[in-house]
Amino acid sequence: RLMDVIRASGAGLDIVFANAGSGEYVTLEDETPEHLIDTFNRNVGGTVFTVQKTLPLLNPGASIVLAGSTAATRGTPAFGAYAAAKAAIRSFGRTWATELADRGFRVNTVVPGPILTPGLTELEPDPDHRQTMLDNLASNPMKRIGSAEELAAAVVFLASDASSFMTGSEVTVDGGMNQV
Repeated sequence: RLMDVIRASGAGLDIVFANAGSGEYVTLEDETPEHLIDTFNRNVGGTVFTVQKTLPLLNPGASIVLAGSTAATRGTPAFGAYAAAKAAIRSFGRTWATELADRGFRVNTVVPGPILTPGLTELEPDPDHRQTMLDNLASNPMKRIGSAEELAAAVVFLASDASSFMTGSEVTVDGGMNQV
């Protein structure tokens, strides 16, 4: 329905931010086909089909920003399905950067670390253990969890002309968690 509304406006799209995802901790021993399929459908399928449906609406010079995750490169125990799905997003970003370059589209990926959102806090279902989880995630060089506004600033940068010579890139917003 959204694509129909955009198409009817006649203006097209200059920016697409494909931010699909969620995950939960499931060990290899507890992994089920249903959980794996659901995790990939939400994280990978949600991104792939969002971008696919917007392609006919994109204006020349459009920017596509994908939402990755530091989980794709960290090896966090019991987070394998989510990490693998986000690794797929990283790969799609690079592939689409070359695949869509002739159409004048740029494709980049923002890679958030711990950002204070309901999705992050809900990873720990037990409220008594939630703060411990957040404290552990804040053990990065900046010693804190990022804000949604800080992540949004990186997305705006990738969507803007300030990043006009970037495609296939990843911008990591993680307080240094995966960088140092």
